[in-house]
Formats: sequence, C-alpha cells, structure tokens
Amino acid sequence: MLIATFNVNSIRQRLPHLTRWLQTRAPDIVCLQELKCLDEAFPREEIEALGYQVETHGQKTFNGVAILSRHGIAIEHRGLPGFEDEQARYIEGVVSLPQGQGPATTKNPSVLRIAGVYFPNGNPLGSEKFAYKRNFMAALTRHAKDLLALEEPLVIAGDYNVIPQPEDARFPENWRGDALFQPESRADFRKLAALGFTDAIRATSDSDRLYSFWDYQAGAWQRDNGIRIDHLLLSPQVVDRLVEAGIDRELRAEEKPSDHVPVWCRLRL
Repeated sequence: MLIATFNVNSIRQRLPHLTRWLQTRAPDIVCLQELKCLDEAFPREEIEALGYQVETHGQKTFNGVAILSRHGIAIEHRGLPGFEDEQARYIEGVVSLPQGQGPATTKNPSVLRIAGVYFPNGNPLGSEKFAYKRNFMAALTRHAKDLLALEEPLVIAGDYNVIPQPEDARFPENWRGDALFQPESRADFRKLAALGFTDAIRATSDSDRLYSFWDYQAGAWQRDNGIRIDHLLLSPQVVDRLVEAGIDRELRAEEKPSDHVPVWCRLRL
C-alpha cells in the first residue's frame, strides 16, 4: 500500500499535474492540501474516474484539505476536534482495507486511520497568526494522543509548515526569522512526534537535500534552495510495516507546478 501527501496549491490549477501523477505513481491513499475551493467546486468526477473515493473539507479561495482513497473510507472529522476553527485544515477518516489485509491490531484488523492536515504558516512572528499556529499544533497533539490510545494503525499526513531540523533546509540560516523554523514551532513538532510517531522520510534515509518545497521566488528551484515541510507521521502499528519512502521532486520541474511535491511511503500488507 502506498500513502502520499501533496500540497497542490490550487486543485483547479494543478489538476493535470495531479491526475498524471495519480496515474503514474498509483497511490492507494492521498491527502491533499490547499485545495482553494469549496467542496462543490472540487473536480470530483476527474478523480473518481481514476478509481478514487473523494472526500473533501473545502474553503473558498484559501486552505482546504481532501482524502483520496482506492478503498472505502468513512470520514469521522472535518475540522480538528477540540479546536474551533473557521479554516479548513483537517480531515480524518477510517479506511476499510480488503479483508485480511492491512496492519493488523487486536481491535481493528482491517482498517487504517488517516488524518490529513494543513498547518498554519504562522508568519509574521509575534502576531496572532503565530499564536494560532501553535494553538493548532497543541490541539492536534492532544487529539493525536487520543487516537493513539485506540491502538489502530494511524498516519497523519500533510503540510506541517515546520522545518524539523537544520538538515531539512538548504540554507537554514535564511529561515531563522520565519515561523516555519522557530524553536517553538520545532519543539511543538517534536512534542507531537514524541507521542510515538515516526517520520517516514527520516526513518528510511539520512540523506541531505530531501526537500518537498521550493519557493517560486529567486530561482529557488533552479538553485535547489528547498525545505522539507511535508511529512508523514506513522504510528507504531504502521512503522513496523514501512518498506520505503520517497519524494517525487520531479513534479516541481513541470510547467506551472505547485511549489510543493508529493511525499509518500509504501507499507507491507
């Protein structure tokens, strides 16, 4: 099974990129961010034609998240539980896997819980936007703790807008004044991970230049001036079945691409 996350930065503008990638990579489950459209404006038919169930939590012009699944999925939350928010940044569901497949647990042998997240950017520092970012991260950590108590296979996938370590940026010194690389943001990320999650990319590689985002400005892509802010966090019931993980950076070289690229992991069933 292949699970991926992809910040498309406008589903309507990036639909050709997404559909080509879905056909080539053929992921089983995909979490999307920055749809930038209401639910009724999502290009559902084009995605369903490729064999996916589509579940969205949209918002006009900004934000928006979705889950695409080749297997049946029941959505449990549109919006982060315990966090009042007008912005569409969280969606969570339970995927029903084919009988006898999936990471087995004593409680739910054939399900996988998937949460798609789009963390607030948090800039500028010192503003209410940074406080909002940290409050969102704290609420997610509280909810994730409850989810782990279910002892189900769980993946939290999305654009976290956090650079976890200096090696996750080509030039970390350039991000010292940015909310994505503040000590508080990184500490909040570590607090979430410390509940028992594993970063899929770092569990499979310690290479440098593993980036998932390149800004549109100043030739960042051409100079490989990237950062890694899109993450797949795996629960203990999932990480034991991790086979490989990767970043499809070639999508950033396409014409009129998103500034993010897909990040994925493959699980042994």
